[in-house]
Amino acid sequence: MTQDAVLEINNIEVIYNRAVQVLRGLSLTVPRGQVVALLGSNGAGKTTTLKAVSNLLALEDGEMTGGSVVFDGEDTRRIAPHRLVRAGLFHVMEGRRIFQDLTVEENLVAATYAATGRAPGGAGGPSVGGDAGSPRPAFDLVYEYFPRLFERRKGIAGYLSGGEQQMLAIGRALIANPKLILLDEPSLGLSPLLVEEIFGIIARINAEQGVSMLLVEQNASVALAVAHYGYIMEMGKIVIDGSADRLAVDPDVREFYLGMGGAGEEKSFRRVKHYKRRKRWLS
Repeated sequence: MTQDAVLEINNIEVIYNRAVQVLRGLSLTVPRGQVVALLGSNGAGKTTTLKAVSNLLALEDGEMTGGSVVFDGEDTRRIAPHRLVRAGLFHVMEGRRIFQDLTVEENLVAATYAATGRAPGGAGGPSVGGDAGSPRPAFDLVYEYFPRLFERRKGIAGYLSGGEQQMLAIGRALIANPKLILLDEPSLGLSPLLVEEIFGIIARINAEQGVSMLLVEQNASVALAVAHYGYIMEMGKIVIDGSADRLAVDPDVREFYLGMGGAGEEKSFRRVKHYKRRKRWLS
């Protein structure tokens, strides 16, 4: 495994229903303590990549037929999903996936069970980035990043707004004392103001807690604004990668992935009939 990498995906192949190939030799690396963005259009294979990392493919009749996924120095193929959570890998799935009928606080308690196999130790629960005796309990840290969750902590989670539910989904990840968080479309269905708020908190968590993140997003602009490095997928393969700053200003990326033409005008992907990558990406 590459030095200081928390995750390495090496040349993986994924099929569904033993017939449909979705990932074709995909490789990427998440350095420890960094945010890596995985971008691409619908159907490119982004969500499948995350499910391959968290070992959830079998739930949808998927299978990794080649390559390897190495998390924190361990090959994950034979590690059950719940054990990956306890090892520090938490997957925030698309669509929030919170417990709608439980309160906010009960959702956090449930995350504690998932992460440790036992109830919270003390009023505040386990600690993020430390052991159970740390003076900064995880619940308090979640409420520090998401004050609205503290205000709604006794309320039923199903009655939260979409933005508040996304906050709760990320808060549950923090409860798990993560080394790596997989974030699948955190901006989905949110207003621009809420997207800005959520991604600001994501950047804070990374900077202040040192949690690595693999971020899947269709909103390339906002993802590259918080990421250190980025990969862009097409049809199950990585076609472009580089530092987030470099990708954000690259003319190909701006035109075909950020929806901006060379002169700054908006440009729809659907109107582009021919996409010829520049030679430097093929060399």
